[in-house]
Parts: sequence; C-alpha cells; structure tokens
Amino acid sequence: MRHTTFRQLEVFEAIARLGSFTRAAEELFLTQPTVSMQIKKLSDIVGLPLFEQVGKKIFLTGVGRELHKTSRDIFDHFKRFEMAVADMKGLKQGSLRLAVVTTAHYFAPRLLGAFCHLYPGIEVSLEVSNRERMLERLADNQDDLYILGQPPEGIVVESRPFLENPLVALAPLTHVLAGARRIPLKRLAQEPFLLREPGSGTRIAAERLFAQHRVKMKVRMELGSNEAIKQAVAAGLGISVLSRHTLPPDGNTGPLAVLDVEYFPIIRQWYVVHPRGKQLSVVARTFKDYLLSNAIEAVRPGPASSPA
Repeated sequence: MRHTTFRQLEVFEAIARLGSFTRAAEELFLTQPTVSMQIKKLSDIVGLPLFEQVGKKIFLTGVGRELHKTSRDIFDHFKRFEMAVADMKGLKQGSLRLAVVTTAHYFAPRLLGAFCHLYPGIEVSLEVSNRERMLERLADNQDDLYILGQPPEGIVVESRPFLENPLVALAPLTHVLAGARRIPLKRLAQEPFLLREPGSGTRIAAERLFAQHRVKMKVRMELGSNEAIKQAVAAGLGISVLSRHTLPPDGNTGPLAVLDVEYFPIIRQWYVVHPRGKQLSVVARTFKDYLLSNAIEAVRPGPASSPA
C-alpha cells in the first residue's frame, strides 16, 4: 500500500460514495477511462477486487469496504490539517463547502457574494440538491455547512434559524382568485394543486397547514423543481405553494399572482445546519456567524450590505 497514490484513493472514495464510475468521473473532472485505470492500479496494489457488479449496479467487496473506511479516515486527517492551517492563516485564505436545498439557491449566491466581498481570499463551492440528497450529504459529513428549510430528523445536528422563509400561494395572474381578499382556505382547496415531490420541506409545511384545518388538498401534479412549478402555474395547470424566495426580490412576479389567503403566508425559517460535535474551520465558523447576523441585509434587493 506504500505505492498507493492520494489520487487513487480520491477516485476510489468517489466511486464508493456515488456508486458509479461515470458520476465519479464527472465529479472529479476526469475521463471514465482514467477513472477505470486508477481503480485497476489500486486493485492490483491491494491484490483483490475492490468492486463487484451485480446487474447494472456496483457494490464494494469486503476488502473494498475496509479500504473505504481507511480512505475516509485519511481524508478526515487531511481535512483537520487543512483546518489547522486555515486557522493559522486566519481568513486570508481557506475554503468553504456549502450545500443547500434547491429552493435556497435563489438567495444563497447573494449571501456568498456578500461574504466573499468581505473575504476575497476564500474559495467557495456550492452544492445544490433536493432535500433527500442533502440529508445523505449531511449524514456523510461531506460539506462544512448546510442550509435547510427544516432541521432533519434522525440525524444529530446543530441547527440555527437565520432567515424567515415565508410560503405563499401562487396562481396565474388571470385566475379568478387573483386580487380577491382573505380567501378562505376551503375555497383554495377547491383548486388543483401543483406541488414538489413528497418529502419536500415546502410540501410538508403546506400539507400540515391544510391537515390542521381539516381541509384536503387536490394534487393534480408533482414536479421536481420550483421553476417547473412556476411555469405550470403560469400555464394555468393549477395553483401552488412556494417559498417567497423563489420569486424576484423586486416584487415583480410576472405572470403569477400571490394570493391573499387566510393563514398565509406560512412563516417558516431557513436553518444553517452541521453535524453536532463537528469541528468547524475558522472560515465555516465565520460564515455561520455572518448568516446569523447579516442574512436579512444580504438578501434584500439591490447591492448586498456589509456588516457594521
């Protein structure tokens, strides 16, 4: 194993985590033949196969699982070393890995832009995915910090609210309810709904509100993205409940109308989350403090404000 390279372990870890040679190659910006060659060399060094294929899926072998544990320990040691060096350098250099659920990508770049303006030497990577994938990344401790609309259950984390996340009811601008005042929830429930996939934080909050008032929603269609929902609403396929952050910050909603419905907006929070007990780098600690103190100013329309 003395002849094993760090790159080989990096390729191996990516395949083991993603369950795919192709996805690992994409993540590492390598060609698939290069990935396959690195794994072949690593298998030759170990003397046993690291993966086995069953149908179209690949799985770790017994020795592969052992090597995966070892490689994760190695990467954790390097991560701690990088954190120690970053702490010694202060905020002149360093990196931040931020992962956010899809709805948060509407405002996360503004937060990062304002932060990087204050600390231009920081390298930032932003991962955007749905809640299910985000919880997988959180459980594996793949990133420094996570932004979620609802703290996870079943994972021991530290979470702090930093920004309101109002959910609003949307309809086409030409809808009969557009412009109406104090629409009863029961009247809204008569309309067909377009919602995110089950498990989405926005959908959970909407279904919980309707259930609390013993009103049943009629779900016409499930869509996997907020943009697809907005397009479908504009086309007259139904109404929806989405975060206010999915709409332009200047208030121009285009072909959509924000309905005035009783019990709306549903006020929720955005949370900054990390595994409990995780040792945050000086960069991650500073960004977390920045969110808690300056998020409201940073996401307002116009140039982001700097903290006083």
